[in-house]
Amino acid sequence: MSSTTLFFNDDSISWEFVTDKIQRKIMGFDETMMMVKVHFETGGIGTIHSHKHTQTTYITEGVFEVIIDNETKTLQGGDSFFIPSNVRHGVICKKAGILIDVFHPMRNDFITNET
Repeated sequence: MSSTTLFFNDDSISWEFVTDKIQRKIMGFDETMMMVKVHFETGGIGTIHSHKHTQTTYITEGVFEVIIDNETKTLQGGDSFFIPSNVRHGVICKKAGILIDVFHPMRNDFITNET
């Protein structure tokens, strides 16, 4: 499975509501990698979870409390973080913002809406 486009215009991709305070857009993928733009309202919680995918995240704006394994850091626009495979992690949005998540391999569950 892969996206059929090589170029993506942000305005032409609809937001998918994850919760009342979190929305996401899949910005491109193939079997090996996926990039996802995630908008958080203040107070939005990315629940603690883990997955087989390696993940790196860039914070474009906002302030987030980031929990990786047993460590918590407050990060803001311009900062980034890395999550190894199968490590528990989550975020709490302290000031509305946007995360750019990159996963390896791609998150098939995001395409099929499976958990």
